[in-house]
Amino acid sequence: MSRPPPPPFDAQSTITKVRLADDGLMRYRHSSINALPIAESDREFHWPLGRRPDDHPGLSHFGF
Repeated sequence: MSRPPPPPFDAQSTITKVRLADDGLMRYRHSSINALPIAESDREFHWPLGRRPDDHPGLSHFGF
């Protein structure tokens, strides 16, 4: 059995965490799709534009 193609991905607006079953099929998928802008006053994390700093905890640290 072949796997279906992955869903479209836009790195600037989507965060997805996937767990696969032993047979290679998707068992769990959690997506955070940021379709609406976030006001500066509502932001919880502040760093320069670009990737998350290496010393900042990742999503797994926060239970995602």
